[in-house]
This record gives sequence, C-alpha cells and structure tokens, in this order.
Amino acid sequence: MADVRLKNVSKRFGESKKNDAVMAVKDLDLDVADGEFLVLLGPSGCGKTTTLRMVAGLERATSGEIFIGDRSVNDLPPGDRDIAFVFQFYALYPHLSVYDNISFPLRAQNMSKSEVDEQVRRVASRLKIEHVLNRRPNRLPSGEQQRVALGRAIVRQPQVFLMDEPLTNLDASLRSEMRVELKHLQQELGTTMLYVTHDQVEAMSMSHRIAVMSMGVLQQVDTPLEIYNHPKTLFVATFIGSPPMNTVACKVVDGHHLQGIENTFRLTLDPSYANRLANTKEVVFGIRSEDARLVNDDSAQLRGTVAVREPLGDETIYDMDMGQYRMAVKTPPRQIFRPGEPVGVAINLNRIHLFDRVTGQAV
Repeated sequence: MADVRLKNVSKRFGESKKNDAVMAVKDLDLDVADGEFLVLLGPSGCGKTTTLRMVAGLERATSGEIFIGDRSVNDLPPGDRDIAFVFQFYALYPHLSVYDNISFPLRAQNMSKSEVDEQVRRVASRLKIEHVLNRRPNRLPSGEQQRVALGRAIVRQPQVFLMDEPLTNLDASLRSEMRVELKHLQQELGTTMLYVTHDQVEAMSMSHRIAVMSMGVLQQVDTPLEIYNHPKTLFVATFIGSPPMNTVACKVVDGHHLQGIENTFRLTLDPSYANRLANTKEVVFGIRSEDARLVNDDSAQLRGTVAVREPLGDETIYDMDMGQYRMAVKTPPRQIFRPGEPVGVAINLNRIHLFDRVTGQAV
C-alpha cells in the first residue's frame, strides 16, 4: 500500500502556441493518504479522468510531479507503477474464461499454477463469482462482468486501485448494491483507492474524502459531510445536493439586508453579518431545500405559491413560485399543500450560505 501525491500537476492537450490548446487539468495539488478511499467528483470534461490516467501513466503530465509512495512515477511506464485500473467498460478479454481473465496478471508474473489457482479462487469467493469461473465474460450480466473486472484488479494486490466510473453501466438497484460491496471491499483490503465519478450519490456514500473538480481546477477537498454543509465555492454548493441548493443573486444593502438583483427577493440578516459582508457589494444567497420550511404563520420571511409537488415517499419536494424566482423546499410527507396554494417560506438563518458574486468563493 502507498499514498498518492500530485504536486502542481497540469495537463494540456494541443500545442501551446495554438488557440485550440485545451488545459484539461491546471495546477493540481492533491494528497491521497495510504489506505484512503478518495473520490474525484465533477461533471463531464472537468479533468477527473485525465487526472486518473496521469496517475496510471496512460497520459503524461505536461508539468508537475506525481508520487506513488516515495517514488516519483512521472517517467515510469504503467506496468512499473504497481497500480490496478478498473475501466468503465470493464475491458475484459472476451475469448478467455472468467478464470483466465482473473488469473491473467498472475500468469504474467510467472507464478506457479497452484498459487495462481489458490489466489483466483480466493478472490472469486470474496466477490461471489465462483460459479461463473468457467464461463466467458460476454455471456454474463453486467453486474457479474463488473465483479470479474474487480477480481482481475484485486488479485494483483497493487499498492493503489484506480477506478474510472466502474458502476456507470449498471442499473440503479445493482449500482446501489455494488456501492455497498465496493466500500466494504476497500475497508477489508485497506488499499488506497482513487475513484472517478460524476455521480454525487456514489461520492457521498462511498468515500472517505471527495475532491470536487470543475474545468480542470480543484474546487474543494474534504469529507462528504463537510463539503455538503460547508461548500467553499458556488460551484460546489450547486453541484452537491439533490435538489441543488437554491440560489439568488443579491445586492448587499446597509450591511445586512439582501435585495435580489433581478427579482423581488428580500431578506434581512442578523446585524452581525455586517462585518462579514463589509467588502462585498453583491453576493449569491444560498439555502438548501431541507433548511427551509413551508408555513402558514408569521415565521415566514418569504411568500410564494406552490408550483409543483413531488411526493417521494419519505419526503415531499415543493417547487415554489416566488414571483421572479423559484425555490425548492423539502417537507415531511404528511405536510400537504396543493399546486396554486399560497404559502410562506421560513428560512433557517443559521444554515444560509453566501458567495461572492464575482469570484464564486464563500464569504
């Protein structure tokens, strides 16, 4: 096992003198602790897969340095980095049996036949695929194909696992099952794991820490709950959470009053916010849907009309029409309001988020 460190790593595609050069990853500093499960999270094109491929040696960094353990691996080929890569599309050998797919890396190391057999069957038992060892992988359902790909990676006992959206092609119920299995497997093996996904549920439920990326730039690295509760940028705030955080662009008036720039939003904050907002003229106000309540009493700071009701069983999400802006509010399932019904919105002022409108940084 080993830690992984990226020091000021950048990756540019295209000639630097041409206008079409693309900076896929920019000045990335990231430390993954030995035995940590870290998820690289972000939308398509944010640079997360490129980062993973640079650690694997499948892409060469334009600048910066990558360490696995105590070794700088910039000039090492993938085969010498002691990593195992699990791809989105499994990358199994269709002409080989499941047994031969899993044993392939061991046979490449010239292990004895008995030792290979012992390790393959141990891994197959752990992944519950002993019954398909003699079958071809292309005849298996996607969940078992994914287990075969995992088995081939695990059997090598690498220092680092690299996984590029390995659950994307599974249906929802199987994806949920595999999330639990992968987390349990990583805890059992204790091996460093760098995992790429665009799915925030995967990131929140599986990882020790999440590294959120946007347009090649690292936005925030922290535990799932810290990122959810204390986002450092507007991008992180709106990317994490379902439904996304409610946001309204506002002017700061008299230190602690917020006035919507393009709508009728008005909210008065505690006077203590005046120092915090002293050097900021325009902010983006944010509130998560669970930190607002629908009420019919004087506790409401805002007023609106129910536009859409989304019952989800354990909770109901109301999309509120607030005139020139919309706000999503979560309620208990037994609290029922009808579309078109006027209702007040009470904001938990201890749970609001404020971001500089120009920089996007938390205020």
